[in-house]
Formats: sequence, C-alpha cells, structure tokens
Amino acid sequence: MIVDERVRDYIHSLEPGQGSLCDGIAREAEAGNIPIIKKETAALLKTLITAKRPGAILEVGTAVGYSALLMAGVMPDFCRITTIEKYEPRILAARENFRKAGVGDKVTLLEGDAGEILQSLSGPFDFIFMDAAKGQYLHWLPNILRLMEPGAMLLSDNVLQEGTIVQSRYGVERRDRTIHARMREYLYRLRHMEELETAIVPVGDGVAVSVMKGEPRPA
Repeated sequence: MIVDERVRDYIHSLEPGQGSLCDGIAREAEAGNIPIIKKETAALLKTLITAKRPGAILEVGTAVGYSALLMAGVMPDFCRITTIEKYEPRILAARENFRKAGVGDKVTLLEGDAGEILQSLSGPFDFIFMDAAKGQYLHWLPNILRLMEPGAMLLSDNVLQEGTIVQSRYGVERRDRTIHARMREYLYRLRHMEELETAIVPVGDGVAVSVMKGEPRPA
C-alpha cells in the first residue's frame, strides 16, 4: 500500500459512485478477481479526461470495459475511444457492457496482442491510458510515443506496484523481479526523456502522468 490506509479509506468515503452500471461492473470484477482501476485512480482518470477534452483516446488493456466506460462518461461528444484486449472472456464481457451503456458507436474494441496492434495503428491520439501487462510497458513505449503529438497525454497505471517497486529484488517473489526491473527502467525513461514532461503520482497502485512537449497543431 502506498497511501496510509486511513487516508485511503477517507478518500473512498467521499466517492459518489460511478453509476449503477459501472458500480455493478466493479462489484463483479472484485468478486471474480478481475483487475480494474482503483477508486482514486478512477477519479484521477475522469478528471484528466474532463480537463484534456480529447478527440481520440487509446486504451491499452480493456479488461471488462470499466475504465473505457468511465472515460466515455466524461469525454466530449466528438471523442472516440480505441481500446485493446486479447483475452476472449474479457472481450465478451466488455462488448456486453458497452452495449448496456449504449456507447457502441463511440468505442472500438480491437482484439489481439497489444504489441502487434500498436504497430498497426496510425494515430494520433490525444490521450493514452496504459493499463495492461506491466512488464510490457517498456517494450510498447516506442509505438506509444509514435502515436502521440505535442500536447498529448499518457497515463500509465500500476507503476509503483502498490509500493513494492522500492524493495530489493530479493524482497519480492521471483516471478515479479523481471516486471519490477522493467518498470523501474520504464519510469526512468519517462522522467528523463526530453520530449516528455512526467509526474509520478502515488495514487492507487501508482500512476505516471506524461505530456508530450511541443506546440500542439492549430485546430
């Protein structure tokens, strides 16, 4: 845990809820051990989308569609979401949730391996949300940057691994060591790339907020 438990619980007590559909999806995801973003991360995501007012959103890691629905609920009417998922059960659940929410015309779900799909996209995207295989963030970064223009925002979730990323490699399970090493390298690159301005924020499991530098193209 990154934030003191009492502080986290207090923040959660202020949560107004995400609507009956999304709240139901969240309960089902928790019961089925399906990973979705934490409440405080959801609040940050919605706030960033509201402030950014993007025209094109890319999400890497649809899961059951929870985050996409949160973004769809606050994005401008002209905005469209492209989201990527490879696991068939989650794809089916996400499509059904998009149908229930009536956002099928605003959300395009691409099925398959994210690394392969990212190579095929042309973009650009105003906002990119990374919430898939954490050990792959580093490998996906070149294509993510290619899909961004000046002013575009990248939100990377779970980057602090609930705080365990600061532990020695011998203090974490063997299966997590490679993920931690890659995530540390990913965060280092985000913070030291001249083309990005990045803040690492201890919210939820930790998020990195990056903005592509430069002058945006005139509308």
